[in-house]
Amino acid sequence: MTLRQMASGPSDVPATVAWALADLGEARGKQELFTRQSPQRLKVLRDHALVESAVSSNRIEGVTIAQARVHPVVVGKGRLRDRDEEEVRGYRDALRLIHERNAKLPVSEKTIRELHRLSRANVGDAGRYRAGESEIVEIQADGRRRVRFKAVEARKAAPAMAEMITLWKRCVAERWIHPLVGLAASNLDFLCIHPFRDGNGRVSRLLWLLQAYQLGYEVGRYISLERLVEEHKDRYYETLELSSRGWHEGAHDPWPYINFSLFILKTAYKEFEERLARVAAPRGEKTALVIRAVQQTGRTFRVADVQKDCPGVSLDLIRVTLKNLQRTDRVECLGRGRSAEWKKTVRW
Repeated sequence: MTLRQMASGPSDVPATVAWALADLGEARGKQELFTRQSPQRLKVLRDHALVESAVSSNRIEGVTIAQARVHPVVVGKGRLRDRDEEEVRGYRDALRLIHERNAKLPVSEKTIRELHRLSRANVGDAGRYRAGESEIVEIQADGRRRVRFKAVEARKAAPAMAEMITLWKRCVAERWIHPLVGLAASNLDFLCIHPFRDGNGRVSRLLWLLQAYQLGYEVGRYISLERLVEEHKDRYYETLELSSRGWHEGAHDPWPYINFSLFILKTAYKEFEERLARVAAPRGEKTALVIRAVQQTGRTFRVADVQKDCPGVSLDLIRVTLKNLQRTDRVECLGRGRSAEWKKTVRW
């Protein structure tokens, strides 16, 4: 098991992974600034991500619905027409559970079973570990079948899941590896354990979202991680196969899959920033954002302080807003030039 290997001693982190972790740390630092922006704009991104995630995660596993049915199935409450639509809506329900209760939703076997039950629309063996053996089989272009990976024996699946969860909690508490590396490692372990008869890929992506939330990386609320995985599906399967070779013997190389997971998170943060800038802001909203930033500063401040708290707001608009506040005697300028200090008056 990957997490067991990492717990046994320090791991040599590849340079590409170290760079990705540094970039993600910076992105997480900006996250709070971006999420101070308009609730209306953020709602647009949240709603869009929910739809994309429910559709893409199922489509990766071959579960598809007609484009005209996407809105009624994911957003609406109308009657469903077939099994595929039930599973897409079930995945939506699992996403909503994570979005609404992430901080209070423990990473546990109970939670994982519940995510599986929801994503499988509570049909058949939903929420129960498999009773039989499982092989991940690849069907090649000429029709031949190749066993790509043989999952953990059914009788060992529950103990393996219990160990994986214990190791994940230790990883977060003891910090013997960066938590994002631990997240990707536990995701790889989950996929190799393959505890359910069907739906493991979908649950792995839900679990990824939940763990990222609990580490403070909340980009999955606004950008669909599932859609990004689907867009890079060939690389996803390639790195999963590379990293699962020798997993049973503890002789595998987890870094291709870990690197891929971090790449998806980095791509999501980049897209979040770009999309937020593109979503049209209601008239006057950016001015209100500048005024709130000034309210939250100390008694004196500089233009650069306001800029830092107003990502996406132009310098010209900040200056115009300060001039308007100056005309109403709410602020005064204490100097000249860009580095000049401003002071809030008693009228604030």
